[in-house]
This record gives sequence, C-alpha cells and structure tokens, in this order.
Amino acid sequence: MLFTRLETQVPLDDLKKDVQTLTDANWIPHVNQRDYCGSWDVLPLRSLAEHKDAHPILQGFAIQCGEDWVDLPILERLPSLKGLLNRLQCPIKSARLMRLHGGSEIKPHRDHGLSLAFGEARLHIPIESNERLEFWINDQQVPMQEGEMWYLNVDQTHHVINRGSQSRINLVIDCVANDWLLQKIQGHLQEA
Repeated sequence: MLFTRLETQVPLDDLKKDVQTLTDANWIPHVNQRDYCGSWDVLPLRSLAEHKDAHPILQGFAIQCGEDWVDLPILERLPSLKGLLNRLQCPIKSARLMRLHGGSEIKPHRDHGLSLAFGEARLHIPIESNERLEFWINDQQVPMQEGEMWYLNVDQTHHVINRGSQSRINLVIDCVANDWLLQKIQGHLQEA
C-alpha cells in the first residue's frame, strides 16, 4: 500500500488558526539540503525526551531512534494541534510542521523503515496548500487536500513539487502502527 486517506475528523479551521500564531516561531531549514531546492523548513512539536531542551535541529531531525517521546513547549501554544495529537489512539513518536515554500521542490528520496511493514506509520495532514502542489509516491500522485489525514508509505521513493506561490504546511506525525491505527488505515478507504 502506497497511500491511504483515513476517514477522520480534522478541525481544519482551528489548525489554521494555530498555524497563524506562529509568526515568531523558530522554523529551521531542513537538514537534508541535497534533498530539496528552494526553501523547506520544519517546526518540531514533539521530540525524543533527551532532546527536549536541545537545539531545534536535534528536536526536529533526531527521529530514528529511541522510545521516550515528549511534547515540546511550543505545543502548549497550539491547542488544536495538541488536541488532534491527543485524539490519536496510537503511540506518537515525532510530530512536526513541515513547510515547503512556493516554487520549491523536495527531490525524490526514501525515508527507510517508515512504513507499515516496519511497524511504523507516517501520517500527513495538509493544513495549508494550493492547487499547484504535487506529492508523488512511486510515480503515483497522492490527491491530498487540506484537512485530510493520510498514511504515506515513505519507505518508497517520493517527491513533492510546489509550483504555487503559497507555502504548503503539513502536520507530519510518525507513530507506531498499533492495532487501532492499522484498522484505520486498512479498514476503510481510498487507496492507490
């Protein structure tokens, strides 16, 4: 399975209001600079406990190892985002906002081990997007729209092109694929 839309309620207007409060937030450029052109930045919301007070680069990108994940203080300013995360009935590892600026591109790459086959799931919720944003996995376009929650198998080759002038902001959640989440992913939905 490459991708699937989950049938779940997403409070889009409230999430947009949360994001609008982040004008002073410490967004950091994505560390894998070879994987994109243009501007792609990240705002970590959860991290490994050992990095809770560390530099935002460690909070946002030390996501592969460890079992003890915690909310970062900025999440207290974002009640709708925090509420959405709290409603997920699976163990959440990292959570972050990822912003791909207009005219930017994430080059084809893989996030090894991030798929159901490895007991993990990456969920994407577009909060701000535009009609000229394209997200591709294995040459199949994912028809994500604002306010939808999607499971994406990012262990497969994927890339994103933002041909629009508006930034795309997605809430990206890495979590354990427990029975509840597997049922949400496999039980319903549109799949490619």
